[in-house]
Amino acid sequence: MAYSREKLSEEKVFKDPVHRYIHVRDRVIWDLIGTREFQRLRRVKQLGTTYLTFHGAEHSRLSHSLGVYEIVRRIIDDVFEGRPEWNGDERLLSLCAALLHDLGHGPFSHSFEKVFDTDHEHFTREIVLGDTEVNQVLQRVSKDFPKKVAEVIAKTYGSKLVVSLISSQIDADRMDYLQRDAYFTGVSYGQFDMERILRVMRPREDGAVIKQSGMHAVEDYIMSRYQMYWQIYFHPVTRSAEVILTKILHRAKHLFEAGYSFRQDPVHFYSLFKGNVTLEDYLKLDEAVMLYYFQMWEEEEDPVLSDLCDRFMNRRLFKYTEFHPSNDQMNKLMELNRLFKKAGIDPDYYLEVDSSSDLPYDFYRPGEEEERLPIHLLKNNGEVRELSRESEIVDSISGKRRTDHKLYFPADLLRDESSKKNIKRQIRELLELPE
Repeated sequence: MAYSREKLSEEKVFKDPVHRYIHVRDRVIWDLIGTREFQRLRRVKQLGTTYLTFHGAEHSRLSHSLGVYEIVRRIIDDVFEGRPEWNGDERLLSLCAALLHDLGHGPFSHSFEKVFDTDHEHFTREIVLGDTEVNQVLQRVSKDFPKKVAEVIAKTYGSKLVVSLISSQIDADRMDYLQRDAYFTGVSYGQFDMERILRVMRPREDGAVIKQSGMHAVEDYIMSRYQMYWQIYFHPVTRSAEVILTKILHRAKHLFEAGYSFRQDPVHFYSLFKGNVTLEDYLKLDEAVMLYYFQMWEEEEDPVLSDLCDRFMNRRLFKYTEFHPSNDQMNKLMELNRLFKKAGIDPDYYLEVDSSSDLPYDFYRPGEEEERLPIHLLKNNGEVRELSRESEIVDSISGKRRTDHKLYFPADLLRDESSKKNIKRQIRELLELPE
């Protein structure tokens, strides 16, 4: 029997808090799960620093990846199978792309990428196409199979339908992370009727569509996504932790470039600091390794690196205030920079404006940055209509971007009046901190 069609002698199941069970019968999927590159995802949290805000948010990118695979498997095997618009030859390709779509995420992924100018999508392709255990498994299917998987993940594969299963405004990726993140943060915002959505999803050449009768379940899904972004993903305390994490990495890189002699030499960061990171080095760096360095760097002689690491490891986070980037506010920020320096507090590491922005739903706008494929409804007469043309709820939020700005600072240092008492008092007045 060809490897691509080989089944396990007995179905394997993973107990899962979101989907109850994740089912594996395909030998290829089982072999991919066992690769070192996939198992590495156990050591990368799905929600980065969010565990410092919601203590239950300790789940990994591995559990999310399994969840995305399971949703795609259910769509294909339970809903699409046997329908003329679905090409059954693309089943395994879709399952592999779903399972491997987050393979290149690094530790504390988004903060990490900002500092070192890396791209997890680039490393996902590198893992799929490079000298890895994942690539060896995919090569056994066919020589060009790794390339096809990489193309689906990169959204360049020829079948828009296959791509839409893991990359669209209502895809398996979003449907899993909304429910999984809600479960582990202990909130109800991310709950929606996925069973209903899967039942009314239909394959078409240019992407999956939703039957008109499922419109209200999709409305619920979109509002769940909106609430999760503002209540969980953009939570100001989580963003404070991300600010400190980013400052730690910037400081360590600056010290390395300045020839500073670390007590705990950052050997795992060398190629990142030099800007020539290899895939081998990248795969060795996970969150356990980073946290080890942060703990060791608490003892460094550099007071900034030591303090920032202590703050992150022991959750002594920055406080925040609302910030609107108007002329008055920018002048205020310049004055704060000046006063921070006079107070002996480096504003490069202790004063930061952080912005969050989200567009809950948008229809297709050709030529615009980040074009979004719309969600289409399939009407009873066979006509296909874009969602916001049928739903007043979705129409009310379509194309409306919400942005939030916060100014972060170390309130404890500003209240310490053992030195620069008058200057710190001026800073507190500008920030409108209660005495």
